[in-house]
Amino acid sequence: MKERDFTLSVVIPCYNEKDSIHTIVERVLQAPFVNKEIIVVDDKSTDGTSEILDRDIKPIVSQVIHHQVNTGKGGALRTGFAHATGDIVIIQDADLEYDPKEYPKVVMPILRDECEVCYGSRFLRQAAKGYKANQIANKTLTALSNFFTHQRLTDMETCYKCFKREVIQSIDIKENRFGFEPEITAKIAAKGIRIKEVPIHYYPRTNDEGKKIGFKDGVRAIYCIWKYRKG
Repeated sequence: MKERDFTLSVVIPCYNEKDSIHTIVERVLQAPFVNKEIIVVDDKSTDGTSEILDRDIKPIVSQVIHHQVNTGKGGALRTGFAHATGDIVIIQDADLEYDPKEYPKVVMPILRDECEVCYGSRFLRQAAKGYKANQIANKTLTALSNFFTHQRLTDMETCYKCFKREVIQSIDIKENRFGFEPEITAKIAAKGIRIKEVPIHYYPRTNDEGKKIGFKDGVRAIYCIWKYRKG
């Protein structure tokens, strides 16, 4: 597949991101690759994000989809993946922790037929950033996931997951919150697909700035690693 011949579907799940949604969409629009399908899924925000999407964002993206019930990030991604029509699909969080300028790092290995799935790792060949507790949790969860999936990942919990569309649309995602990370990884591994990792930059925000992953999500992730260990 050649760069000029493919379309990149960017799925942006968002919940209460009124302060960042416009900025991240603008960054995605300016990111590399000409043919981009941008799908924003609003997971029933309550802070004014929905109104911003309809007023300012809907005219400049491919689709804005509003959930009538809050389902969590996994549920929003499930909706976005179902509506994607591009050749390659990438996840983009709305919280400005990941830079769309780095899309080529995770997209090009797929375009070069080096893999069908590529993850952007925050820990590969670089110092970790963010809260120490979060770093330890991420590395522990990744190690547990690797034990059951036989992958060799350094960052299973990363946002930047990139797939051939037919791969991600073949996966029946059950998890509604952050349990979808180990679920997707396990189900990809069960298909015999090796996940390639590439290093990316990471700009963590604090809990005060609205970081939404908590202790309960970590416990759920451990449960999901066990639950989906056979795909």
